[in-house]
Amino acid sequence: MGKILILSDDRMGHLNQSLAFVKYTDMSFDVVSVKFKARWCKLLSYIFDNLGIYTESLFDMEIDQTNDYDIVVGTGSTTSYLTKVLARKMNARSVSMMLPRGFRYDFDVIFAQSHDHPPKLENITEIPANFSYVEPKGIYHARKKSIGIVIGGDNKIFTLSKDKLQEQIDAIVTLYPGYEIAITTSPRTSEQIEDLVASYGFDYEVIYSKNAINPIADFLDQCETVFLTGDSTSMISETVSYGKSNIVILPLAQQEEKKNKFTRFIDTLQQKEYLHIFDGTVKNKNKKLDFHAYLKQVNL
Repeated sequence: MGKILILSDDRMGHLNQSLAFVKYTDMSFDVVSVKFKARWCKLLSYIFDNLGIYTESLFDMEIDQTNDYDIVVGTGSTTSYLTKVLARKMNARSVSMMLPRGFRYDFDVIFAQSHDHPPKLENITEIPANFSYVEPKGIYHARKKSIGIVIGGDNKIFTLSKDKLQEQIDAIVTLYPGYEIAITTSPRTSEQIEDLVASYGFDYEVIYSKNAINPIADFLDQCETVFLTGDSTSMISETVSYGKSNIVILPLAQQEEKKNKFTRFIDTLQQKEYLHIFDGTVKNKNKKLDFHAYLKQVNL
């Protein structure tokens, strides 16, 4: 049985993709946090990579050099160059969990999301969503037929409007009379939105700023339908990769009315019937991604 080294930039959305990859391989692993020694080192990593220069000197990290790793995996631009550097040094396979824009695509394996429009190369496996591995935690226990609602927050593309969200939640409540309603906010949810959520007095609620737990996996395991705001590719990827729940996206206001990676991502998943974009109606869309099948397509 081999061993995997995960390089982490300490962004949970990135680390979770690498962890999901490892869990599907069922191999042992270590996680090492890495960062550039200075901001200009990141620019140098692009230059060095394109010149074929490989050095660890741009990074702060602590790696036990006595460990024998078979695969080095990273997600995101901070880890891309170093993944290749260490894989070469350790005679290991290099794996990138996202399309490493700006770097040469000479990894052994690249998993690239469809919304990034990856090139057709032998070492690139196109996937509809971020790698996700979901396990229920036993945080939430439905007592009758239930639905789940997952609330995110603003990002650089979308704005989570209190008034619009209230309209959406009111419409959902009307659609599901007699159902248990479970709702959770997330680390990005504003205080104003959390106050709105708390004002409903739902059967089950998690206000993340007061109780930092994540019941999403339990919602997917137990709820008939799970609604979630469309601001996080990570959250959406989780919902379309586990359970039997219908998945419904609550659209948010865009800061600029043009297509972007978030809208392309959601539109593609709707076209492939993994989810439904909420328009006042709910459709039964519960097709799930099998990430294990994508692993079978690559040579590790």
